[in-house]
Amino acid sequence: MSERSEHAGRWEQLSVRMVLVDLTQSLLATLPAVVAVGLTGAGRGQIWPLIGLAAFGIIGAIADAWRWVFTRYRISPAHVELKSGVFVRRHRSIRRDRIRSVDVEARLRHRLGGLRVVKIGAGQQASDGESALELDALSAADARVLQDRLLDPRDTAIGDPVPSEVGPGRDEPLRVFARFDPRWVICNVFNAWAYLLALGLGWGGFWLLDSFGLDVSGFILGLLDWSAIGWAGTVAIVFFAVSVFGAAGLAVNYFTEYWNFELARVRGAEGTLLRTRHGLFTTREVGRDENRFRGAQISEPVLWRWMGVSDTTVITTGLSMWSMSQPAAILPRGPVAFARRVVTEVLGTEENLFEAPLARHPRAALWRRLWWATGLSAAMALPLVGLAVAGVVPVAVLWPAAVIWPVSLGAAVVAFRALGHAIRGPYLVTRSGLVSRATTVLQRTAVSTIVVRESLLQRRLGLCTVSAMTAAGYGGYDTPDIDAQDGLSFALEAAPGLLDPFVTVTGGEEPEGSAPGDPGRRRAGAAFG
Repeated sequence: MSERSEHAGRWEQLSVRMVLVDLTQSLLATLPAVVAVGLTGAGRGQIWPLIGLAAFGIIGAIADAWRWVFTRYRISPAHVELKSGVFVRRHRSIRRDRIRSVDVEARLRHRLGGLRVVKIGAGQQASDGESALELDALSAADARVLQDRLLDPRDTAIGDPVPSEVGPGRDEPLRVFARFDPRWVICNVFNAWAYLLALGLGWGGFWLLDSFGLDVSGFILGLLDWSAIGWAGTVAIVFFAVSVFGAAGLAVNYFTEYWNFELARVRGAEGTLLRTRHGLFTTREVGRDENRFRGAQISEPVLWRWMGVSDTTVITTGLSMWSMSQPAAILPRGPVAFARRVVTEVLGTEENLFEAPLARHPRAALWRRLWWATGLSAAMALPLVGLAVAGVVPVAVLWPAAVIWPVSLGAAVVAFRALGHAIRGPYLVTRSGLVSRATTVLQRTAVSTIVVRESLLQRRLGLCTVSAMTAAGYGGYDTPDIDAQDGLSFALEAAPGLLDPFVTVTGGEEPEGSAPGDPGRRRAGAAFG
């Protein structure tokens, strides 16, 4: 993206209020050190970490101030351009007809200064080392009007300064699909990240309190008679405390991240946008062009499937699925029944495709998973058996290895039960996954390529994997371990006409009782030629 604009426009500067915000940040960065020295009399060894923290904040503020001095941007009829860099100058340009998203974000310091960060995306992929073009920061009014201009293909103003007024009706939702629900916090606290969060916060709190001269270790040791409790009791208490502390941290994170959440359909320059807004300290607004929607996916994590918890994303062009900010996610982690209902309303389908009956996969798919589970279990257990026989490790280590096989067999059964596929009108539906059971609904017209794969074991079992490739979402969605004959029929129905030049009709009869759109309808009458 190094093209330059054909038309000269006026270069604009970021908001000068960023300098004031950075100055305030510098003063606040020195506050902990001042408090530690002036109020608590902390020693030199305790104050050095706080001095480092203050230096880090001041250097960051100075760097932001220099960035403001050397950063300019320009909006032309054809391009959005950005010049930045102090020692190494960088000139980036994005064609306006390639802009896929214009997101507006605001961290707490931006909100206090009346500022917003504008991120302009053109379908960049993180794997290619590209990032969205970021304007950090503009005034709130200028950011909103800039968002309107960039999403409006009719805007052709050359070099005009961004006006400080917001177009009428821009924020009026046509329909609200979901709002913040505090009850969903229970769906977001059961997570392995709770333990990492608890350990991180605990270490940070210990270091901070110790810097102020507080004896945290002595306080904890004095709470209970740890020697009387014993090793097992101590481990149980620590595990329980870490679990509760981590869950509380995730609960706070849920409320701060999704406070005032709203999923709504709003007017766009060409059609409608699906907009999400949320955030307490850091606010974020993402608009997704519904003309680019190709389907949706609902994933159910295996460890929380018993709670009916799911993650919901839309399959659309122009948004990176690998971004940490997850622009394709339209709902917080919440009840799967609610997610299915909302996605059905968003897609505008007559039936709930996520609850449609799916064709089951053959028993051979289960055998393939059982073979893999047995092989992997043996690969992990046999080295331990050899070491135990040689006396290198005690025989007691074989007990965990003995548990691996039945657990793996159970996981194989769970993975098999997750398999399913169907053709429902203009959509193909596929479901698979062990760690996260993902149900994908994809427009058949969006399928650009069909890939049919057979591994050596699949060929022996009469199975194949059908992949529907598309320009949206992850780029491809698999239907694994389908019967070989059904796989061909499913591929033909998934992308009508796409495989016709490569298929030979053998004159087989249609199965009795089949209906149009049923993958089994053409199973006896076609083969790759």
